[in-house]
Amino acid sequence: MRPEKNLIIDEIKTRVDRAPYVLLTDYTGMHVEQFNELRNRLSGAKAEFRVVKNNLLRRALQGSNLPDLETYLHGQSAVVLGDSDVSAAAKVLKKFAAEFKKPKLKVGILDRAVVNVDQILALADLPSKDVLQAKLLGLLLAPASTLVRLINTPATQIAQVLKSYVDKGVPVTPEKAAAAKPAAVEAKPT
Repeated sequence: MRPEKNLIIDEIKTRVDRAPYVLLTDYTGMHVEQFNELRNRLSGAKAEFRVVKNNLLRRALQGSNLPDLETYLHGQSAVVLGDSDVSAAAKVLKKFAAEFKKPKLKVGILDRAVVNVDQILALADLPSKDVLQAKLLGLLLAPASTLVRLINTPATQIAQVLKSYVDKGVPVTPEKAAAAKPAAVEAKPT
């Protein structure tokens, strides 16, 4: 094999090994303008779209610890590689394919496991990684904020009663302040 091909195989192997996901597509019938548009959209999702010869990708995968994609390496193949959120790249591919009917998804590798087209499309329907992290953080913080609210409720009620006395012009004495204590607040089980 020529040394240039070995360099290309090594580069593909390095990129595929480093990427948390690889999506294999069939780009048959795509025009240069469509390639450029898809590349621009994927760059916004921190992913890249690269045309790869099946034989070179086959050899690169043989030398890696990734699953074999031999049955999918036919026709015109291009890979989508990214460094972060597979959901964002899958969304871009799904939307682009809906607009242009190309490229066609073949298969993917996510966390060293093979994922089929339906699973990739399901990933496209998920919220972004940042949104999921924010929701998880909200769920984790909800019990703490509820506890703080329950603890602060009696003090808030006392302050509201005393403020109403002041607003009415009634002088607040220690006896009235003591009488303003609300009944104990019972915590409701969640």
